[in-house]
Amino acid sequence: MDNLVKVLTEYNSISAVVRLALALICGGIIGIDRGRKRRPAGFRTHMIVCVGAALTMLISQHLYARGYTTDISRLGAQVVSGIGFLGAGTIIVTGRQQIKGLTTAAGLWASACMGLAIGAGFYIGAIVGFVLVLLTITLFSHFEGKIIASARNMNIYVEYSSNSDVGRIIDAVKRMDVKIYDVEVKRSKSADVPYPGCVVSVRLPKAMPHSVLMAELVSLDGVRTVEEI
Repeated sequence: MDNLVKVLTEYNSISAVVRLALALICGGIIGIDRGRKRRPAGFRTHMIVCVGAALTMLISQHLYARGYTTDISRLGAQVVSGIGFLGAGTIIVTGRQQIKGLTTAAGLWASACMGLAIGAGFYIGAIVGFVLVLLTITLFSHFEGKIIASARNMNIYVEYSSNSDVGRIIDAVKRMDVKIYDVEVKRSKSADVPYPGCVVSVRLPKAMPHSVLMAELVSLDGVRTVEEI
């Protein structure tokens, strides 16, 4: 057992293969959840990022073993900062003013960090980090949904037929004793958003379910779409 631990923790051909394989598995499992939810960066992307980061650390160790005296942490540091361009590409703002892709971008960054840890032979840190990230994007997402559903503050995207409908929408919200914080009117139209819309930030009275307000807005004449964002 001690010999196996020594082989896996020291830099050698066997440990390099094990580390790359482990990075492939951990990155792939994290990516499966993103892929199931049809996110831009899914199964293969997370695997490639994690394996690439692990390979980067192995390159650093290989150079050190060959006698190079440069700072072997440089390559790993560049991975942490360089992954930003890939993560930024997964973040989009939809026509309904929703920001999507933040969790995917964070997952890519975490996959890169896991890969660095695996490549460096820090197995315990990589595995614990892997488990925590996996729990966060699967199990904890259900808790987040419950918290959001019970929150008194909410943002609603309302799509309507004409800009003259905005006044009636605001009046309907006020009649329900709902406090309006902000109204952002989006007048421009596009292929994916053919009608004008607005984002209304409100605070609900105590114990009022989100569905009550949304049902009231849906029943208004001229309102085409109501969505909580």
